Amino acid sequence: MPRSRRPSSPAFTLPAALFAVVAPFVLAPLMLVPAGPARAADPEPAAAVAAIVPTVTVTRATVSPVQQRVPVSGTLVARAEVQVYPQVSGYEINELLVEVGDRVTAGQPLARLSDTTLRAQLAQAEAELARASAAIAQAESQIASADAAAAQAQSALDRTQRLNRSGNTTQAVLDEAIAANASATAAAASARGGLEVAQAGLAQAEAARGIAQLNLDRATITSPADGIITERNATRGALSGGSAEPMFRLIADGEVEMQGEILETALGGLEVGDPALLTVAGVGEVRGQVRLIPASVDPVTRLGIVRVALDPDDRLRPGLFSTGWIVLDERDAVTVPSTAVLTDGDGERVQVVRDGRVEARPVRAGVLWDGRREIVEGLDEGEPVLLRAGAFFRDGDPVNAVAEGPAPSDAAPVAAADTPAAQAGATGGPRAEASGAAAAAPAAGAPVAEEIAAEAIAAEVTAEAAPSATPGTLPDSQETLR
Repeated sequence: MPRSRRPSSPAFTLPAALFAVVAPFVLAPLMLVPAGPARAADPEPAAAVAAIVPTVTVTRATVSPVQQRVPVSGTLVARAEVQVYPQVSGYEINELLVEVGDRVTAGQPLARLSDTTLRAQLAQAEAELARASAAIAQAESQIASADAAAAQAQSALDRTQRLNRSGNTTQAVLDEAIAANASATAAAASARGGLEVAQAGLAQAEAARGIAQLNLDRATITSPADGIITERNATRGALSGGSAEPMFRLIADGEVEMQGEILETALGGLEVGDPALLTVAGVGEVRGQVRLIPASVDPVTRLGIVRVALDPDDRLRPGLFSTGWIVLDERDAVTVPSTAVLTDGDGERVQVVRDGRVEARPVRAGVLWDGRREIVEGLDEGEPVLLRAGAFFRDGDPVNAVAEGPAPSDAAPVAAADTPAAQAGATGGPRAEASGAAAAAPAAGAPVAEEIAAEAIAAEVTAEAAPSATPGTLPDSQETLR
């Protein structure tokens, strides 16, 4: 049986002005569906829908300093390690004069060996030297005697030759004089040879004495360079040279540096002298600079070994772990917040706001530094971009652009005069004012504004119908609205 409808009372007919206020909110969703000429004739609901656009925060590209840096980690090591071995073996260690951690200077005694035997060897060498010196004097005397005998033999030969020419001596006497002269000359030459032998013996004795003196001096173990003692293997009472380990290890000049590992992809931009900022375990922040760059890369780990010279600090010790950054380059560049850059399979892009609409623009991004991304090309300084780029935005989407600021009340609209919301708010009438207010509010607040307006209209309808209304009439009034 068809439902009977109660005739509408004149008290429930909405005034024309109230209907004009209700229509933009009640009929706006219906405008999205094709309808008859009567509904399409009113353009105001479509304007209200177009006025509800998202409000976004924009920021401008600025020139700011950026750093290109790579991570590095490793262990502190001595820049130059010095090992101290005994240079004489088989002698007892009598004294140890330094401890681990002591700072020493070149030539400072570190230990002393027993030198009794070495002193005796030195005395023996000095005695041999004295004997060799005496042999020199003896050889010189023999030379003088041989020269005198040779001179006498030569004189006797000359005299015998004169007598033989005058016929006063025989040939036999002359022959004897010639032989005596030859013998004396040979004796003189032999004496000179003996002197050379004595001189060689003297040189040998001097060398033996020098070795004995050097061995005695080496009984005192000294530091070959300035530095810090890092290891002591010597034990009092042990024999020198009885171990393959050095008696002492020290860091030359006390210089400690980091031996770290760096990615192979960063080697192309790495140079000697690049600054480094490191954090050393138990010490804190330490600065340094690259001293040696890798000559090769480990084929398994794909890492290279770099040496970083550190600023002097007495707290640095070999073996401490260190990690940090090496700064490859530092420059001023156009940057935007890192959240403003979208990266996908098509590359990198930012969303520029121009004339109240979104424009997706491909860019070439550089390094990320201090929360900002370098834009190498594709964006100029001062251009406005979305602070938080969104993949749901497409080219040409309208937006309400608000400049980045501490609070919405302090934010300044960017290109607001050209936005659809501003254009809708510029038209006259209460409906236009309501549409402009809805557009100026954030996108999330638009549904709330509609609900508040609907509640106000319902309250007005109820107030007008109250004098003649009876229970159960509200559904009929709703049907009348339909």
